[in-house]
Amino acid sequence: MSQAHNEEMGAKITTKAYVVGFILALLLTIVSFGMAMSGAFSRTATIVGLFIAAFAQMVVHLHYFLHLDRSSAQRWNVIALLFTALLLFIFVGGTLWVMYTLNVRMM
Repeated sequence: MSQAHNEEMGAKITTKAYVVGFILALLLTIVSFGMAMSGAFSRTATIVGLFIAAFAQMVVHLHYFLHLDRSSAQRWNVIALLFTALLLFIFVGGTLWVMYTLNVRMM
């Protein structure tokens, strides 16, 4: 990304932000791998921990690499992301609901 493009977007993007994002993503990956491979936690605790680490890693990627934040320059990008998440929820939730009701009606 060029400096002019960064200034047009209204965000100050530095190398430090990329390094911090990379380190956080790496730590979350190591924590997830450690939880899954160590066997020190119960199955339920491991699954919940993996979901929490996956959500945290998604937030890290959105903030540090895609530069989505609360600034006015990023508002439409955040709205588009939230709308996409809503559509995915409707598609996946609707599919699961239809499959469940079909299964109940066939039994």
